[in-house]
Parts: sequence; C-alpha cells; structure tokens
Amino acid sequence: QVQLVESGGGSEQPGGSLRLSCAASGVTFRWYSMGWFRQASGKEREGVAVSASDGRTNYADSVKGRFTISRDNAKNTLYLQMNSLKPEDTAMYYCAADRRPYVGSLSKYAYNYWGQGTQVTVSS
Repeated sequence: QVQLVESGGGSEQPGGSLRLSCAASGVTFRWYSMGWFRQASGKEREGVAVSASDGRTNYADSVKGRFTISRDNAKNTLYLQMNSLKPEDTAMYYCAADRRPYVGSLSKYAYNYWGQGTQVTVSS
C-alpha cells in the first residue's frame, strides 16, 4: 500500500524559507516519479516541481529560482526547499507519486498517489 506523508509546513514571513519533506512507503521509491503540488483556497491544484527517477526536474515558472526539489532514494524521501517565500505561495502542499519513472509533467492528472498535505502560510 502506497503511503506518502508530508511534513515541514508552517507559517513564515515573506522572504523566509521552509523545507518540506515527503516520506514514502509501499513504493520502490528510486523508480518512481515524484512531485510537489499545491492548492490555494478556492483554486485548482497546481504543479510546483517534479522529479523523475533519474533526477531530472521540472518547475512551475512561478517558483523557478526560489524552490528546489530533491530526493534521497536511500531514505525514500522527497524534499522541497522553498526560499524567498511570497504571500502567493500560501497553500496546502501535496506530495505525489507515479510508478512511471520519467514523468516530467506538472499536471495533477499524471500522478496516481497523493499524500494528505501540509499547510504553508506566508504572511507578515
């Protein structure tokens, strides 16, 4: 049974940093494509950053240069380092996984497995 558990969310001031983690179980993590998505109140879920099994990454334009996705295959854990946070980054952040190794899409429809989410709030 696939389980994805996010952590690391919280409240931060604009310009600050947060690091999200996603612990995966029930998957052969190193073979899976993994991604971070977010959903702000009243908006659609959108892709933030994704990582293929070979480490290739893809980012939404809104976070390029500020967010970094990484993975530790030995620990079955996905990370999202978020720097220079803005109020518009406020959202519930979700970890996602797909058994196909080379999914580079930021579309939510490309991923089969989802975590429960962790809230990120950026305000002064």
